[in-house]
Amino acid sequence: MNEMTTVRLDKWLWAARFFKTRSLASEAVDTGKVKVGGERVKPARSVRVGDELAIDNGAETWEVAVLGLSDKRGAAPVARLLYEETPASIARREQLAEERKLFREPGTTIKGRPTKRDRRQLSKAGGLD
Repeated sequence: MNEMTTVRLDKWLWAARFFKTRSLASEAVDTGKVKVGGERVKPARSVRVGDELAIDNGAETWEVAVLGLSDKRGAAPVARLLYEETPASIARREQLAEERKLFREPGTTIKGRPTKRDRRQLSKAGGLD
């Protein structure tokens, strides 16, 4: 089996489990939510071991260094071996998680369209004007 030296960025993001589908990964790269070395790139850009990536997957923002390459999606513990998160990124994500615990957004508990009762509670909390 030959050792791969590069892999497409969108495939790597999908294999490393930052996005659920390859098309979501490709769309994020196209919209500038994924940067390699601080620069916007295209989904077909080759990723190499040692590249620095800034990834915003909608829920969280990551800064990672590429440690391994894969174009196949595997188990989560295997996917975590493909990258190493920077200490600054870890600290920022932990701080944001702590802030979310202390202050919840008023509408996060509502699934779908709010009912009349939900709307009144949101208005009372200052969520809707």
